[in-house]
Amino acid sequence: MDKINVAVIGTGAMGKNHARVYSEIGNAELVAVCDANKERAKSISDLYNANCYTDYKEMLKKEKIEAASVCVPTVLHKQVATDVIKKKVNVLVEKPIAAAINDAREIINEAEKNKVKLMVGHIERFNPVVIELKKRIRKNQLGKIYNVHCARMGPTAQRITDVGVIIDLAIHEIDILKHLINSKIKRVYAETAQRIHSTHEDMLIGTIRFENGVLGVINSNWLTPKIVREISVAGENGMFVADYFKQELYFYENEFARRKLMHKFYSMMVLEGKKRRIKIKNSEPLKNELVAFVGCCMSNGNVPITGNDGLDALYVAQKFIESSKKNEVMVL
Repeated sequence: MDKINVAVIGTGAMGKNHARVYSEIGNAELVAVCDANKERAKSISDLYNANCYTDYKEMLKKEKIEAASVCVPTVLHKQVATDVIKKKVNVLVEKPIAAAINDAREIINEAEKNKVKLMVGHIERFNPVVIELKKRIRKNQLGKIYNVHCARMGPTAQRITDVGVIIDLAIHEIDILKHLINSKIKRVYAETAQRIHSTHEDMLIGTIRFENGVLGVINSNWLTPKIVREISVAGENGMFVADYFKQELYFYENEFARRKLMHKFYSMMVLEGKKRRIKIKNSEPLKNELVAFVGCCMSNGNVPITGNDGLDALYVAQKFIESSKKNEVMVL
């Protein structure tokens, strides 16, 4: 098999990019796109010479599809994804996997029952800067990790009405923290506010304690006029600072650790050292993600981000929401 037939359901902000990338992948054939908005679907289908639908069930009946991206609003993920899976079609569900824990479990169970691939679109795992950061943490370049700080902020998300900033934005950082730290989360606490959004929280300051002692902070909002996507990881030997957008990674040395100094009062201290930029080969995270998905579908390999990965991230996000409502620390 040289190519597989793929489709995109939902051609909004993310869906249109899925369609674009599929049209660029050599082993994928974009055969159809679907959106309830006919004009929007038609513009994408015309652009990439794909068949156009406003009813995804009709599309599933008429087209021979082997894999599909589900890019509809979060509250529709469960219904659309399970309908696609029941047709024995491999599926990539945009993050979050679903709006509720039970919905996520139903998607996972359907995929297992129908023996199809289920991947969740936590796109930042495919960002070159995250890949490089993970590699260096695995090589123990930081030594013992102390803390992680994540900032994911930007202007008001007018397209998001069904969920708040925790489910839409902070869930990226939840997944990345679990991916980088490789330790179970022990407890979380969240402070939230609703300043502008009509129905949900639009600001989060969340804290995480991992079982290995690492502390994490997630700062997310839809209230800043500048888009910020940054993560810093600090440890014994220094600190990595990564910019997701610019795909830039810097290392700030702890001069004390570098020179292996000893102090008569302390076995360890922190002294400011050199700043060093780490060279990274830039690439588009979404393209990396969809290439991986298509490759797994063609080779019958394991997907890099499973339904259970998506469920884990959603579970922690829901605990943040619960913490903010109860004003309590939530033990996981």
